[in-house]
Amino acid sequence: MSLSSSGARLRVLAAALTFSIGGAGIKACQLTSWQVASFRSGIAAVTLLLILPEARRGWNARAALVGIAYATTVTLFVLANKLTTSANTIFLQSTAPLYILLLSPWLLREPIRARDVLVMAVVVLGMSLLFVGTERRYATAPDPFHGNILATLSGLSWAFTLMGLRWMGRNEGAGSAAPAVVIGNLIAFFVGLPFALPVIGARPLDWAIVGGLGTIQIGVAYVFLTAGMRHVRALEASMLLLLEPVLNPVWSWLIHGEKPRAWSLVGGAVILGGTLVKTWLDSREGRTKESTMAA
Repeated sequence: MSLSSSGARLRVLAAALTFSIGGAGIKACQLTSWQVASFRSGIAAVTLLLILPEARRGWNARAALVGIAYATTVTLFVLANKLTTSANTIFLQSTAPLYILLLSPWLLREPIRARDVLVMAVVVLGMSLLFVGTERRYATAPDPFHGNILATLSGLSWAFTLMGLRWMGRNEGAGSAAPAVVIGNLIAFFVGLPFALPVIGARPLDWAIVGGLGTIQIGVAYVFLTAGMRHVRALEASMLLLLEPVLNPVWSWLIHGEKPRAWSLVGGAVILGGTLVKTWLDSREGRTKESTMAA
């Protein structure tokens, strides 16, 4: 293993670790959900513009369209985290592959294969398990039912974001994600701002938390990810990034006492396992095709 590849893997892991603090951080902040969503995204946009040169280029209609989907995702993620557990929020957002499989034949002209149907069934099973039984309420998760619905919608919007980035990549090449992410954060900031004002009774700690969420949990994490992805295969990166949904509920459990239900853990494991298997199969198929063409 070369030093550069080792460093790249560590950067991807650092991105996953940094992303994973989002749920616990959102719950620790006493600002309202709209205030956290708006201010976090505004700070993230400024951070990315300052530290990523590619974020200041390529602003066009495609980036704006993908930015709308991204803005919806990050906003719903915050709103859901304020209502339900971190575990359910991140696991339900991780159902994005289900929607991608359903929508990609129409939006990306990519056919559904037999094994894709099996993956869809697995993800649906895992998603269903998250809604089984009565959800325990916590001070940090006061309305699990509606929070779960918002988290499910964030999975759908995340699917649109990923498909949009793929659509951009086909036409604009690598690096085109950065302006879409910045535009998306700006949209989330301005759309959420009317619901965020006025700010009453905010503690200095709340501003420190929301500032950290914007600069570190989104901004720095994205820098880690883009740096690492240049030297790590997509399959390996996907596997390393699974650290985020694994650690996300752990931080909320340790910091806020949110103990995920057994059904939530099983459902999350099913969703993440199905996603991992699909990624591995797709990567193996891609390598097989490359070998055939080379021969």
